[in-house]
Formats: sequence, C-alpha cells, structure tokens
Amino acid sequence: RQLMTMMLWSILLSIIFVGLTVGLVPTLSSTSYVRPRTRLFLAAGPNRQNIFEGMELFRKGDIQGSIDRFDASVPPGSSAYLWQRGISYYYNDEFAKGSKQFRDDVLQSPLDVEEIVWDAACLLRMYPETFPPTNVMSLPKGKSDRRPIMSIVYKLFRGEATERDLADAGHKGGPSEEFYSLLYLGLFCEARGELSKAESYMRSAAKTKYAEAVGSRDYMVDVVKVHCSLRHWT
Repeated sequence: RQLMTMMLWSILLSIIFVGLTVGLVPTLSSTSYVRPRTRLFLAAGPNRQNIFEGMELFRKGDIQGSIDRFDASVPPGSSAYLWQRGISYYYNDEFAKGSKQFRDDVLQSPLDVEEIVWDAACLLRMYPETFPPTNVMSLPKGKSDRRPIMSIVYKLFRGEATERDLADAGHKGGPSEEFYSLLYLGLFCEARGELSKAESYMRSAAKTKYAEAVGSRDYMVDVVKVHCSLRHWT
C-alpha cells in the first residue's frame, strides 16, 4: 500500500510539473482560465507530445507548423478541446476554421468565455461590416465567467460594453486583469479594423508586469508576443 501511495504521488507531481512547464497550470497569482478537459486530453498518450510541439512552434512564430502538429494530435473523428489550434488558425488568417474550432470546443465547455470571444473575433474578421456578429455565441442563461474582467470582455464583443468599460476595469484590477484587458482590447480593435489602437493595446499588454513576470508562463502571454511579432509591432 505504501508503494502504491508513493507511485500515485509521483504521477501527480509529474502532471503538475508538465503543466507548469507549458503554461497550462497558472501560478497562484494568475487568474488565467484553466481548461480541465484540455489538461486531460494533453495527458492522454502520444497526442501530448504533438500538442507540446505545436505550442512551441507557435511561440517561435511558426504558425503553419503549429497547426500541422496540432492536426497530428487530434484523434480520428474528434476536434474539440484544442483551443490552441483555433488561435493558430486565427493568426494564419483561417478564420472559418478558427471559428469552427472554438465552436466545437464550446459545445463541450459552454462556460468557456475566452473561446466565445475568439470565435467572435474570427467572425468579425470574416464579416467586418456586422457588429456584433449576427450568430455570436452566448453563455448559458444565468451563467457568467468567474473572472470579472472576462465578463466585461464577453460583453464588449457582444456590443454590450465599451472599450472604456474594459480599460477602466483593467486599471482598477491586479496584474492579470490589466494584462487581459489590454490583450482583448487589442484583439477587439484589430477585429474592428482599428489597427493603430490595436497596436497600442497589444504592445502595452506585452509590457505589463503580468507578461514580464508573474504570468510569463501563461500561453496567452505568448499569444500577445506572437501577435506583436507577426504584425511587426515591436
């Protein structure tokens, strides 16, 4: 029994270490959303290595390479729980594929505000003349994100809040709130075609305390850095 207990603890510590290494498990100071089903999927067999490699290729700015690795990780007949591929689709200008990825994920995780928001960004890039998008996804009735900052982000992409609302919330919050407000203000302005404002927000997000220190392992920090690099906003 003692041997079995030691083995279980060893497995648990290994999972936590891997999660910290790739930025899927946030630090105590982070409010980044943890997608439990994605973590389970990552831990399942040989698919894990392909996803790790895809994430690393994305960090290096190899967007198509990251998509190829994510594709290799998907079991036949399955596409959900791979939000990283949806983000890569966005940066590869494959907005229809990105939208489908996020929508497949939300069918399984209906409370995932960030995927709802990224889907809205994809829709806005495809149909910039329509705001809010006519078929934007919604949270289940009576539900909201546990993070106040993401509740405002959600409303912004639905036309129910303003940039000022989100900016003010970011200024009043902690390091992660500041970072996430700037990230999604940048994404929102880019989707609306306001590139000068988008650049200012994204560059500011990359320079926040969260991005440079406490949240540096967060994959969304890598997203901001890649975004600025691809747009030559350095």
